[in-house]
Amino acid sequence: MKKIIFPIMLIAIGVAFYEQVSNDKNVYVMVIAIVVFMYGMMRLSAKTPSKNQEKDNEDV
Repeated sequence: MKKIIFPIMLIAIGVAFYEQVSNDKNVYVMVIAIVVFMYGMMRLSAKTPSKNQEKDNEDV
């Protein structure tokens, strides 16, 4: 799944930058690209363990 999300995020970043520098900007395309990027970041960061996970287990 990680192999699919990362290229999609790169494409969304590329589309967002392209729309930002073009003369006739389409806000909807920009918003969709940002939403796709943020969703991808959410999916990738969900796999990262918390720093405080060891401390939480010791407090119990």
